[in-house]
Amino acid sequence: MFNLDQVTKMNQDVINAMTASSTVAQKGLQQIASETSEFTKKNYEDSAAVAEKLVAAKSVETAFEIQSDFAKSSYEALVAQSTKLGELYTALAKEAYAPFEAVSKAK
Repeated sequence: MFNLDQVTKMNQDVINAMTASSTVAQKGLQQIASETSEFTKKNYEDSAAVAEKLVAAKSVETAFEIQSDFAKSSYEALVAQSTKLGELYTALAKEAYAPFEAVSKAK
């Protein structure tokens, strides 16, 4: 059976774990938002550059080649970004859970 001091300590441990987890989550989500923002900016810039190339294309064949290259590089960039974000979310989940894991093992 638990006494009042043990219950009070457990509650304090849980509050501390929640605070630590929230801090980790906040930093992780900021990193994810920053990565997403950078990717979006680069994608916009790349799209604008391709649009300029398409306007300057002298033939349909050249325009088709420019568009095909852009589609391929865009797909590769999206796959790479998705992988990176998946890794960031996985790391975030592990790091945010760690304080609670420590509390549960302390019992």
